[in-house]
Amino acid sequence: MGASAQKTSETNAWPTKPLKILVGFPAGTSPDLVARTLAEPLSKALGQPVIVENRPGAGGNIAADLVAKAKDGHTIGVMINGNLTIAKLLNPKTPYDPAKDLAPISLIGTAPLVLAAPANAPGSSAADFLTTARASGTQWSYGSPGVGTVGHIGMELLNARVGMAPVHVPYPGYPQVVTAMVGGQIQLSMLPPGLAQAQARAGKIKVLGVTSAGRSTLAPEVPSLSEAGVKNFQLEIWNAVAGPATMPKPVVAKLSQLLSDITRTTDIRQKLFQQGWQVVGSSPEGLANRMRADYAVLGKIIADRSIKAE
Repeated sequence: MGASAQKTSETNAWPTKPLKILVGFPAGTSPDLVARTLAEPLSKALGQPVIVENRPGAGGNIAADLVAKAKDGHTIGVMINGNLTIAKLLNPKTPYDPAKDLAPISLIGTAPLVLAAPANAPGSSAADFLTTARASGTQWSYGSPGVGTVGHIGMELLNARVGMAPVHVPYPGYPQVVTAMVGGQIQLSMLPPGLAQAQARAGKIKVLGVTSAGRSTLAPEVPSLSEAGVKNFQLEIWNAVAGPATMPKPVVAKLSQLLSDITRTTDIRQKLFQQGWQVVGSSPEGLANRMRADYAVLGKIIADRSIKAE
């Protein structure tokens, strides 16, 4: 048997034991829900059990490092964009390098953030509000769920683009950010669309614009920031599946194709959409391209603003 035929045979035989999906966040969180949504149909497609294992800590980087170091050929991870792009920029002590130690498999879903303000915020549009924000300088503040989160870096990117200077106030999570906004302690934040819309419907906050390039199917009634005059502004949160860099390319390709097929089924697409995700189901190259693009944009603002999350 030739080398290529042997590789094909090995790939066809893979997996030879249960597949493990590591998640760097607790049960019930968004990455965990995504992993468990994919696990059952992936198990059926592979003919092997697929086990989701939660290894929370360090913003998902503990699990990502375990995936990077996995040697069994049967360990992958569902990760957020930070784990796959800017982890080492934010904290040089991060024990893995996303670009070198992880193999992109598939971009599963994306979502914009929503620029939000208190219900009594000035102005009738995002453009009006941003004009007031610029004039307010450091008298205003914005909240995020922590230093180095996309909510933090995204606001710094917006500040740089429109000339604002609100003071950053980190909170333990989004619920505390919303409480502070409703209470008038902060004037801005970038929130996940589901949370922002629920609070806006309750009359507690005002939504100003989504951070995607155009309008989002997750919040179709909310204009994009580009429509508000912040031209070519694009920032999204996303989740993806990756394996160790040592995972054979044919196995990566096989997994990617299966995940792409699974996410395109009506049932799984609907489940992911209900969880707040616009489904992508990309190729490994598609995910790699997204990783590079985000690294370039977010890496620049991290360097310019000297953001560190240690």
